[in-house]
Amino acid sequence: MTEILIADDDAAIRTVLSQALSREGYDVRVTSNAATLARWVSGGEGDLVVSDVVMPDENVFDLLPRMKRLRPELPVIIMSAQNTFMTAINATELGAYDYLPKPFDLKELISTVGRALEQPKEVEKNLIDDAAPTMPLVGRSAAMQEIYRVIARMTQTDLTVMINGESGTGKELVARALHEFGKRKSGPFVAINMAAIPRELIESELFGHEKGAFTGASSRSAGRFEQANGGTLFLDEIGDMPMEAQTRLLRVLQEGEYTTVGGRTPITTDVRIVAATHQDLAMLIGKGLFREDLYYRLNVVPLRLPPLRERGQDVPDLARHFLHQSELRGLPRKTFDKGALDLLRAYRWPGNVRELENLVQRLVALYPQEQISAELVENELSSVRPVSQGVDIGLVSDQQLQASVSAFTAQLLEEHSGEHPIENLYHTVLREIEQPLILMALRTTRGNQIKAAQLLGLNRNTLRKKIRDLDIEVMRGFG
Repeated sequence: MTEILIADDDAAIRTVLSQALSREGYDVRVTSNAATLARWVSGGEGDLVVSDVVMPDENVFDLLPRMKRLRPELPVIIMSAQNTFMTAINATELGAYDYLPKPFDLKELISTVGRALEQPKEVEKNLIDDAAPTMPLVGRSAAMQEIYRVIARMTQTDLTVMINGESGTGKELVARALHEFGKRKSGPFVAINMAAIPRELIESELFGHEKGAFTGASSRSAGRFEQANGGTLFLDEIGDMPMEAQTRLLRVLQEGEYTTVGGRTPITTDVRIVAATHQDLAMLIGKGLFREDLYYRLNVVPLRLPPLRERGQDVPDLARHFLHQSELRGLPRKTFDKGALDLLRAYRWPGNVRELENLVQRLVALYPQEQISAELVENELSSVRPVSQGVDIGLVSDQQLQASVSAFTAQLLEEHSGEHPIENLYHTVLREIEQPLILMALRTTRGNQIKAAQLLGLNRNTLRKKIRDLDIEVMRGFG
């Protein structure tokens, strides 16, 4: 009979796991300390280990390398209430089969045990270095735990990863984590943002060009593929890549080679691709703006980064993390009081983690108080919060906006019914909603009129005229 060894200093967890796995037909042995677990493993007992990290006598992360040296084929499942990114990474790099954050779903653990026992008995490699890199990601929410697990599984592969998430959610941080904790960490990490490069220069930026390939090409230039050889190439905002470059990129992914602009000799490439976008690529495919075959080449492992409003419980940890970073840069040490953290947790964060980081930096730099109060946080948030009862136009759907306008119009008609009917209903409604709508768009885009015009679906010159006619001061209060 298959024997499972369980190590946890919590008697309740030992009982629950023992009963559940016994019902599945396994022979189960339990212990509350690392010493007993080590003795069982060294004696050749057990076909699988399920263990907590922090034990009364020893951290299992210190024990795990010894167990893997003695019995490299023994699958180990790590569970922990220390739900940080480094816990997941350490578990993977030390050779654990999987990592489950507490509290976990019992059915998921049983399923994981079954998969682990069925895996081929291969020697685990790549033990963790003595000096681990600093933690690049912060958060203990369930959404972040799943991201940690995916990253931990992907670090030891070369599979292409597609990261999707709103602006400011940390897509490049995740890409760097995949590189810095992966088997290509000794190679270069090269990033290119498709939205920041003129479309006519993207092919040259990616693949390089030869001397004389086009006007101004006075010498040969290496592209990002060549610069990233042996490492990771991060293609940010992949949805903004023009179709011509998409075709060339697809060939590289299919054939593993490319030619420079103006060149004829194929160049073999050895890079791991990580792509990212905030756009809906399926929608772009439907509009003929993105190649479907390229999408499937890039979307091998999809990874969605949740917006900060979906993981509000992570806000206090992130805020304290950014305070610590400010201190490391030589700024005064500061703390948040409870009221300030409550305000931060309740805010919607349309700019996501990047907005939170910028806010913390302003609070540290602008105010002399050692403890940041709720009043100081409210002062800073009010300077960027959209008008009209805090509605964030970036989060309002067409249906919601239509419903709001309909409700306003119905109220207006009711107020002017009977003896005093309203005249010129169209212009009255337009006059009442146009200015706050434009203000909302400008606040959401931090006063960027080009982006505000795109958000509103207006021509840039039309928006500028309306700003003048409505006497809107663009810079006032837009941060």
